[in-house]
Amino acid sequence: MKGSLQVKSGKYYAVLSVKDENGKFKKVWISTGLTEKGNKRKAEEKLNEIIAEYSAKDNVFQQKKAKHENDILFSDFLQQWLTSIKGKVEEISYKGYSYSIKNMAKYFEKKNLYLKELQPYHIQEFYNTLYREGKNGNTAIHYHVLIREALQSAVKLGLVEKNVADFVDRPKKDKYQAEFYNKNELMKLFEVIKGDPLELVIHITAYYGLRRSEVLGLKWSAIDFENKMIKINHKVVEVDNKLVAKNKMKNKTSNRTLPLIPQIEQMLKAEKQKQEQNRKLCGKNYNTKYLDYVCVNPLGELLKPDFVSHHFKIIQNRHKLKHIRFHDLRHSCASLMLANGVPMKQIQEWLGHSTFQTTADIYAHLDFSSKLSSANAISTALDFEEKKEADLDNEIEELEKLLEEKRKLKRKHDFEM
Repeated sequence: MKGSLQVKSGKYYAVLSVKDENGKFKKVWISTGLTEKGNKRKAEEKLNEIIAEYSAKDNVFQQKKAKHENDILFSDFLQQWLTSIKGKVEEISYKGYSYSIKNMAKYFEKKNLYLKELQPYHIQEFYNTLYREGKNGNTAIHYHVLIREALQSAVKLGLVEKNVADFVDRPKKDKYQAEFYNKNELMKLFEVIKGDPLELVIHITAYYGLRRSEVLGLKWSAIDFENKMIKINHKVVEVDNKLVAKNKMKNKTSNRTLPLIPQIEQMLKAEKQKQEQNRKLCGKNYNTKYLDYVCVNPLGELLKPDFVSHHFKIIQNRHKLKHIRFHDLRHSCASLMLANGVPMKQIQEWLGHSTFQTTADIYAHLDFSSKLSSANAISTALDFEEKKEADLDNEIEELEKLLEEKRKLKRKHDFEM
């Protein structure tokens, strides 16, 4: 590294020619702290010290640069991966991913950690940080899935040789116990919502156990009044305050056809008639964009997901009902079916869960009817064994009596002889 002494305002400065991050030379002025008069030799010695110090720093920088050539900070890679999947996932999923990636990138940016430097213990420490912040295992699993998918992409792109997330133990899932209304609580809810804007929405959700997006996406064209069927094949979600309608459901089994329950059929027919009347009354002010949708307000506007959840809380507060989420009406439906002996497999199909395991994980603790069946089975089996043992004891007793009689007869015969 080259340098020279320059005098400025009566003081010596060391002027160095150094390379910046782009490899271009630039001049750097560094004060020696010495005045020009009588200090030339000291200034030269100071210049050599400064050159030596900057040369050492430059060597470290060049080594680090060489080490991380064709590398990228892990925080930056996460952001790039998020951008790459934008068109491959649904809007609502991408929104959730964006929030999570932002949190992860913020954490790893502070670590100044490069992609190729990432080790399993770095990831594990991130999970430990989540736990210390009060996050549960389910949240850690969510981050684990994202990190693993991002790193798998890095492997495919040739940026790293292996996916280090595979060497980290998957966080343990916290057992979830759903909240729900029992039969009496549901009946009270139905009573207080008469005439409420959510009356039909709540009834459909409770009877069919629909997801919020499914009930709001319900269309008149999906209801077959003649054959008494209702199709769950459309959904509505809200992304960045915009309603997004989709025919693609959460999974294949979410797309299902269910029987039209008589109580719901009556309410649907009344709603259809009311919407036709509202359209005539409102005239041009009626929103015709959502004519095929069931869940609309008096002006024909589609009900928003946030409005449904918020208004449901208002209903609970106003009538002093037990607080559950709107989504827990889905669990209420499942719990009632279980209580009335509906098999878990049928509940899976009714709710549209992707796997039987999903249904079992959520509702196994509520399946009291199957436990009763098991209890009856073991009770019957053991009772049968007890009866068998009692019968055997009776037979032995009878046999002993016969043998005793026979012995008496023999003694009598011997005596007479």
